[in-house]
Amino acid sequence: MPLENLQNCPICDKSSFNNYLNVEDYTVSHKEFTIQQCNNCYFLFTNPRPSEADIGAYYQSEDYISHHDEEKTNLISKAYTAVRNHTIKQKVNLINSLSPSKGSMLDVGCGTGVFLTATEKDGWKISGTEPDPGARVIAQKRAGAAIHESINAVELTDQTFDIITMWHVLEHVHLLNETIEWLHKHLNPNGKILIAVPNPQSFDATKYGRFWAAYDVPRHLYHFTKGTMKTLLKKHNLEVQNILPMWFDSFYVGMLSTKYSGGSINYLDSVKTGLLSNLKGRSSDKEHLNTSSLIYIVSKK
Repeated sequence: MPLENLQNCPICDKSSFNNYLNVEDYTVSHKEFTIQQCNNCYFLFTNPRPSEADIGAYYQSEDYISHHDEEKTNLISKAYTAVRNHTIKQKVNLINSLSPSKGSMLDVGCGTGVFLTATEKDGWKISGTEPDPGARVIAQKRAGAAIHESINAVELTDQTFDIITMWHVLEHVHLLNETIEWLHKHLNPNGKILIAVPNPQSFDATKYGRFWAAYDVPRHLYHFTKGTMKTLLKKHNLEVQNILPMWFDSFYVGMLSTKYSGGSINYLDSVKTGLLSNLKGRSSDKEHLNTSSLIYIVSKK
């Protein structure tokens, strides 16, 4: 399958890039992809990359856990499921703290609908989108509600929301600026957008380098730092109100990263690196928070 080559930076539209890192797709194709960096705004993005029409083939793996619902016996899958069940409660508590009235909520890229169902049970009026057909069917059965293929579904055209969530989704979206513009248009005036993405400036990213599992090329098209995330959002009249850590991600990413670098999981190294990453990345000041993944709390300007 031919790859598409971006000629302009998705954030600042400049056309001068340098090669930042070459990373293997350890999950599906085992091909190498290049992450480039814009020389103007320093945005990191996978380039060249599969087209939107071809990217689906790179998700066809039983190891891509968020799109599957069956019980797995391997330790990584068990760890992922256990952490997911714990963090679901934290996520529900978070959106309740941001919007106590429990109004309307859209989960973009809802996977198999676990978070979406939890919010519905908690009293929210839910909507969801999921491009993967298999995951979408599971989410529809679980939530008992229509899950749309994309944000461009006709049924969502005139809807606005109090909360819009994107849990590790924005890095997958081909039409980056169009998506952010849609979010702005469909967010209620006092609403909040929650965007969770990996952080390539974290300690674990620096340590593991090209083996860092959260690069996850070519499925991850973009690799956001705090600076480039703020620049992107400002471009669309949105601003970051707060940044929160995702403490468990460093351990899960560490397990995969040691597997990629050494052929098998180094549990001791994974735990040690995860603890160090959280310790070095923790801060009461959102500007200095630097954990493996970050949650951006976003509002309209």
